[in-house]
Amino acid sequence: MFTPNQLTGLYKKISDDVVLGQDVKIYDFTNLYGCEIGDGSKIGTFVEIQKGARIGRQCKISSHTFICEGVTIEDYVFIGHGVVFINDRFPRAATADGQLQTEADWTCVPTRVQTGASIGSGATILCGITIGENALVGAGSVVTRDVPAHTVVAGNPARVMNRRVDMEENSI
Repeated sequence: MFTPNQLTGLYKKISDDVVLGQDVKIYDFTNLYGCEIGDGSKIGTFVEIQKGARIGRQCKISSHTFICEGVTIEDYVFIGHGVVFINDRFPRAATADGQLQTEADWTCVPTRVQTGASIGSGATILCGITIGENALVGAGSVVTRDVPAHTVVAGNPARVMNRRVDMEENSI
């Protein structure tokens, strides 16, 4: 197991509170704090993973992706380039009295991506949903509700395109 300081370079920000498994690969221009990353996972360039987020084993998180607090990504998940997760149903910068919001002023809504799922590049994942096992989210989709296991969804909002992903060809 590596300590965050062993992987931190000039172009990486990895806080001491990050928990890294064995053989994790983290590329430059990353910002990781308070998160957990499982064995063998790969974190691409320009990725931010916030506190409380969990990445499972053998995941691939592609470049330019944002994984916020409250997101759990299980094992063997693929996240394409530029995927954005959202954790607040009613985001605001300030409170009703004009003060900048703090953590006490909003509720983090959790999201779960289950084992073997794949999310295409440019997708936006709204909070409070579950993407089922081995599901496939098409590139550019906006996911606004749960995605059943073994299904393909695409579009804005994402809709079911295929009810059964052929796992013989796409096995993990």
